[in-house]
Amino acid sequence: MTVQKWWSLVLCFATFGMVGCSGSVPDNLGVENGRLAACPSSPNCVSTQAEDDEHKMEPLVYSSSVQDAQAQILAILEAMERMTVVRNEPGYIHAEGRSRIFRFVDDVEFYFDDSAKLIHFRSAARLGQGDGGVNRARMQSIADAFSQ
Repeated sequence: MTVQKWWSLVLCFATFGMVGCSGSVPDNLGVENGRLAACPSSPNCVSTQAEDDEHKMEPLVYSSSVQDAQAQILAILEAMERMTVVRNEPGYIHAEGRSRIFRFVDDVEFYFDDSAKLIHFRSAARLGQGDGGVNRARMQSIADAFSQ
């Protein structure tokens, strides 16, 4: 391999490392009629509003004000590695979590239902089929931190 081809290969991998496999932002994010988007049939999504066991997780319960609950979730997200808060508005948070090596992006959403004192969430990979349980583990970690 020539030096020029070698450097081209290095540049290609460096660019891939910086950009990663982010995919495009889904157009179904957010809350509509009190619901986050449904999980796709692939096993790389979890949601508190899912009906099936493969995707279902329990919502978080809070007794404080909705503002305090949202501030607590925001603090947890900001303390996490490779997590970027994209939107933070009253009753809703959208963040992006990136994998360490290939920079795959997962969309992480929280909907604060103050009338029921519940925090609904959804975490879904933008690309691929499986996630090795990353989304479920991430959301369980957030739930554990919130309950402490």
